[in-house]
Formats: sequence, C-alpha cells, structure tokens
Amino acid sequence: MKVDPASALGNLPGSLRSELLGEFDKITRNYREGRWEASELNGGRFCEIVYSIIAGHLAGDNFPDKAKKPSRFKDACEKLSNAPTMYSDSARLTIPRVLVPLYDVRNRRGVGHVGGEVDANHMDATFVLHTAQWVMAEMVRIFHKADIVTAGEVVKNLTDRTVPTIWKVGDVVRILAPSITLADGTLLLLYAELGPQSDRALAKNLEQGAMGNYRRVLDRLHKERLVEYDRSTGFVHISPLGEKRVEERLLP
Repeated sequence: MKVDPASALGNLPGSLRSELLGEFDKITRNYREGRWEASELNGGRFCEIVYSIIAGHLAGDNFPDKAKKPSRFKDACEKLSNAPTMYSDSARLTIPRVLVPLYDVRNRRGVGHVGGEVDANHMDATFVLHTAQWVMAEMVRIFHKADIVTAGEVVKNLTDRTVPTIWKVGDVVRILAPSITLADGTLLLLYAELGPQSDRALAKNLEQGAMGNYRRVLDRLHKERLVEYDRSTGFVHISPLGEKRVEERLLP
C-alpha cells in the first residue's frame, strides 16, 4: 500500500493538516540542522496542534478552525480519557498521555524559560524528534486508516532531509564537495531524496558518463549493504546502514 505523504492525513480539515505538517517539518528541519532549542520549542506547539485535532475527533469530528492552546494542558489531556469507548484507545488514552511529557520538555526544562534547571541540549531535542515521529505515525493510522508499517513509512517520508552540501538546479542535483568520493556522493544523493533513485539519474547528477564503471560502484555499495541495487530495474535504495554512514561521516 503506497500512501502519498501529502494526503496521509486527508481526513483532517486542510487548515489543521497544514498546521500539523508545518510544525512537524520544523521539528525535523531544526533537529537536522542542529538547532536543538528551536526543535524543542516547536515540540510544544506541535503538542497543542495534536491536542486540538484529537479533542475535535473525540467530539464527533467537530474540529476547530485553528489549533488552540488549552489553559491547563495536562488536565485537558487527562479529560480526553472520558470520551466514549467507541473511539480508539490510542486517541483517548495513549496519544494524550504521550503529549504530556513532550509538552513538559517545552515548559519545565531549560528550553522553555531563561534560567531553567537544565539547558536545551541534544538529548532533549532527540526525545522531541522521536516522540513527534511516533505521534505522527499514530495520527496517520487514525486519520488515514493505515496499518502500522504503512504509517511508519509515511512518517519516514514526511521527515525533512536537509543536506547542506546538496544544490538543486532545475532537474539537476549537484554535490558542493568536489573532493567527495563517488561512493559517498551516491549515498548523499540517495539520502537527500525520498524513495529510490535510478542508476542513470544518479550517474547523471554525479556526471558519470560510463555506466559500466558506475554500476560497479553501485555493486560494491550493494555488497557492503549500504544500498539495495537491483540491476534488472536500475533502482537503488539506501539502507539503514547507508543512512547511518551519511549521518555519522558525511553530514556537517
């Protein structure tokens, strides 16, 4: 089952869907670019949007025009458990309970107030990112009626992948690091885009005219389990091991 990320939350009103996707994008982008404090602050706004959507859903899909901040966030989340049991446990119980500690990172840690007991840092931002990803997967499951595997794939595709060394000019993609190896350049291009790419598209962007030579590079990456390369179709997928290589060795 293939789901377009743009329509993954298609059962939500357009305004709320835009707010939710916009805040999720900010969290992933700020985390990717190392702006830990900004990432965490967006996590608080993300919680308010999710709360507004869930509260509207539990009120018979009576959604507000815009997300609103409840006066007592924890109490408001706890009250959602009183919704009729015809609604899923995820909507009534699990998501609201997850939102409370996520919101607390915004309000009770150093990120929320000057002079807080703990400064904003990588650890807190990592918690915000992965918790937000889990919540988004649950939202996709509820509002698109997707299975767990599909929901996870949709959220993965919603995650922004900003790679500072990638430059797009029309339909051409260039790597702004002339000394990078062909293998590492291939991994960067695959990491920067969602889904697989063809070997010919990769070769074009890497300015490789000899396909036979370039396919040998792909074969080596495949053998090292950094990519999955299907010569019969020409499609190349980056593996989790390949993603880890990019994040640990190639990104600034």
